[in-house]
Amino acid sequence: MSFENLRTAIRGGVILPGDADFDRAAQPWNTAVAQSVAAVVEVADAPDVAAVLEYARQTGRTVVTQPTGHGATGDIDDAILVRTTRFNSIDIDAEQRVARVGSGVKWGQVQAAAAAHGLTGLAGSNPVVGVTGYTLGGGFGWFARKYGWAANAVHAVEIVDAAGRPQRITTDSDPELFWALRGGGGDFAIVTGLEFELFALPRLYGGRVMWSADRTREVFDLFIELTTSAPAELSVWLQRYQIPGAAPTVAIDFAYLGDPVDGQHLTRRLDTVDGSIADTRGDLSPAEIGKITAEPTDPSPSLSRGELLTELGDAVVKTLIDAPVAPLLNVQIRGLGGALAQHRPDDGARGAVTEPYALYLLGLGLPPLLGTIGDRFEEIIGALGPSITGAKPYTFLAPGESAAAAFDTSTLARLREIKRNRDPHNAIRANFPVLG
Repeated sequence: MSFENLRTAIRGGVILPGDADFDRAAQPWNTAVAQSVAAVVEVADAPDVAAVLEYARQTGRTVVTQPTGHGATGDIDDAILVRTTRFNSIDIDAEQRVARVGSGVKWGQVQAAAAAHGLTGLAGSNPVVGVTGYTLGGGFGWFARKYGWAANAVHAVEIVDAAGRPQRITTDSDPELFWALRGGGGDFAIVTGLEFELFALPRLYGGRVMWSADRTREVFDLFIELTTSAPAELSVWLQRYQIPGAAPTVAIDFAYLGDPVDGQHLTRRLDTVDGSIADTRGDLSPAEIGKITAEPTDPSPSLSRGELLTELGDAVVKTLIDAPVAPLLNVQIRGLGGALAQHRPDDGARGAVTEPYALYLLGLGLPPLLGTIGDRFEEIIGALGPSITGAKPYTFLAPGESAAAAFDTSTLARLREIKRNRDPHNAIRANFPVLG
């Protein structure tokens, strides 16, 4: 059966190799990742999704959904790549504090709509990240220490299942699948929409203070002090940068969910490290959360590695603080704890994280540097030894890694059983499949 049959069966578009827009359509946000897919389908509605799944069953192909492609691995040869950008509806129920969004919506769009009502979703740090992929993988950003994983704020998930049936999944309608969809990744159904809780956030105080690299030890000591004593409303991240052509720097980024006067008091120790070269602290709207880290919002090539840290002892200091950042661009340490470390009976597949810190390493994903950066990642991980557990958040997984690293043994076994039961022909494939 040819793709022409699929073209006539759907309202959306089918883009094939050789078509003028194919390279653009197949390219994920990380331009270092190549995707050799058989076709890109821009679905317009749930019947389109059902038609794609039926076509995949008849032709023996798998279907991969990427609203933005932030978590792309490149390991989807000959698959049908589904883009859900046309699922772009946003409905904010301010009275009930609920958002209902299509699966093509990005976090910046939700935050702008919610902020008009003094509300926020549990967004990440970058406004162009898709709500759906982030949330299906758990999702944690500036609000997670107070409110926990974004996945656990979900009330309902609109899906098309592997048999092509549109469904609304809740804890009452299908508790097993609802559990898996909240933090277990995108392996179980094609998601077309989410309904999730919003939180009151009339005031937000945050920003970045940056120094030259010669202040790194002082800033690191301050980071430990702040994260050790921080209330759940305060999240603090340490950043070390080596941007090509620029001098190395160190920064503390933070967000405080509350009155700016209280935030200023809690972070007053930032003023005790002299010589800051940038300071963006101030009142923010929830729609401005991306200003704190000012991450790239255009597609770019990168390599990354994420880990969870058990402590910030001598191995961490020697490897992450005293050693040069180069050839990497960024070494980031996030303070965790708070609600992230608490288990609730109604939690989804993304359970509690007891490690107090997360590590994120980033390098420029250009061909001349790939081997060097990969080697440096391995050197760092080897030197950290027992300071890391080998476990990591699902959304921190990188190409070549497995979903098994994101879940404990019993959770992974449960997810695999749900996958086998709900998609016995393995027609749907996440970027990091639980059976992989």
